[in-house]
Amino acid sequence: MGTRRLGKFGLVLVGALGGVLISLGLTAAAQRGGPLPLKELQQFANVFAAIKGSYVEPVTDKQLINDAIKGMFSDLDPHSSYLDEDAFKEMEAITQGGFGGLGIEIGSEDGMPKVISPIEDTPAARAGILAGDVITKIDGKPTKGMTLNDAIKLMRGEPNTRIVLTIQRAGRDKPLEVPIVRDIIKVRSVRSKMLADDIAYVRIAQFQERTVEDLTKALGTLSADKKPKGLILDLRNDPGGLLDSAIGVSSAFLKPDVLVVSTKGRIPSSNREYYAKPADYMRGYFDDAASKSGAKVSDWAKTVPMVVLVNVGSASASEIVAGALQDHHRAKVLGNRTFGKGSVQSVLPLSDDTGIKLTTARYYTPSGRSIQVTGVEPDVTVDDTAKGNLFRLPREVDLERHLSNASFAEGENKTPSEDAPEAEAKMFEFGGSDDFQLQQAINLLEGRVVMRNDPSLVANADKPKADEAKSSKATDKATDKATDKAKAKDSKKSQAAEKKTPMTGNGEQIERFKITPDGLVPLQQ
Repeated sequence: MGTRRLGKFGLVLVGALGGVLISLGLTAAAQRGGPLPLKELQQFANVFAAIKGSYVEPVTDKQLINDAIKGMFSDLDPHSSYLDEDAFKEMEAITQGGFGGLGIEIGSEDGMPKVISPIEDTPAARAGILAGDVITKIDGKPTKGMTLNDAIKLMRGEPNTRIVLTIQRAGRDKPLEVPIVRDIIKVRSVRSKMLADDIAYVRIAQFQERTVEDLTKALGTLSADKKPKGLILDLRNDPGGLLDSAIGVSSAFLKPDVLVVSTKGRIPSSNREYYAKPADYMRGYFDDAASKSGAKVSDWAKTVPMVVLVNVGSASASEIVAGALQDHHRAKVLGNRTFGKGSVQSVLPLSDDTGIKLTTARYYTPSGRSIQVTGVEPDVTVDDTAKGNLFRLPREVDLERHLSNASFAEGENKTPSEDAPEAEAKMFEFGGSDDFQLQQAINLLEGRVVMRNDPSLVANADKPKADEAKSSKATDKATDKATDKAKAKDSKKSQAAEKKTPMTGNGEQIERFKITPDGLVPLQQ
């Protein structure tokens, strides 16, 4: 890879996508832990020699050493690992936003990869892959029980190579076989658009090297005609990425010099505080965007009423941003409790193209809370869809060997609503017209009632199918008429009750807000 390429990784990473590249001397690190255990190292050398000389099949030195290194990580936390040549190259490609693949965001459901969204203008989108498609086979290999990372590795590959996905699509009895030719995928870290009533919408899919630049350009475009009166920052299913990008994004919305995040670890270099900063590179982006839009992006972005959308897939760098904006009361956080990854990884290069990713610190929000295993609790809890929650991804607390949180009893981490089966909900497009959480965020900004879900849809979906079609056609018609009358009466009652008492979908009272030049102001009940 070379020194020049390693230099590009001199950045702090948090999240599922990577770690932190910091120069730590391995010799110095060994010295901090005391003298080398010579007796144990001699035992390792003896085992190495025995396998090398006597195993039933020949094993190369490289394979033995690599396997031994991997074994050292087997009892550490799930985010520490050995990065061989392929893993090191993949990490570089992801953080820089480009790799060979298909162009789909995927999650896991029932032990199989499920398409969250095809990325526009990519091979997957052109081949007709749709949100909600379940990938049952990859090149004929069943995906049942396959880890998400293994599925991703199978789908990635060199550009212009062919792959066949077997998918199960709702409404079709038979699976579909979809041939796709891989291409270079340039992931758009930031997407934005203007919604109705001058509300700006910005989605960050990953925290990459260009995220801050892309964000500020998007903010400049959104304010080109006039200043938005509200802003929604969408961090759902954003697995994390570069810490520098998380700090830069937070700085776009916070006052200068306020604390964004702090880290604490065993070694002094792990104990740091990061503040919102109008760094030179950020200032250049803001000024460029401002000159094109005729407005100071940095001014309106720090004052406009704001809602942050999060869910179970929002991890690490996403949690840093959401936690900072929440602690400083800059934005209301809406959605579901986040993933709960509150640890920082350091990548120590072993050679030009290998390294180790090691957890070296925990991070803390500005108020000093650790979100390790707890996640960020939203100010307003709203289900993924009107019919209930859709994404059932494992959280940090579900991972084996995860780091604990001394201030939190893990038995409290799961709530009945998460354990209970949800109503059947359909996949949707983030930022689309069928995005229930987005609609509730708009309601919050505009001072309207915010619902956790639609109780009628949940109730209807939860009814046992055996209860349907019990009566004859004549009875059905009579029942339908009675039901229509009851619904009309209930609708009138509901509308009257809604005017008197704003309620969430589960019957809890909620706050209502209105947009003012000073931000979100609670309405008098």
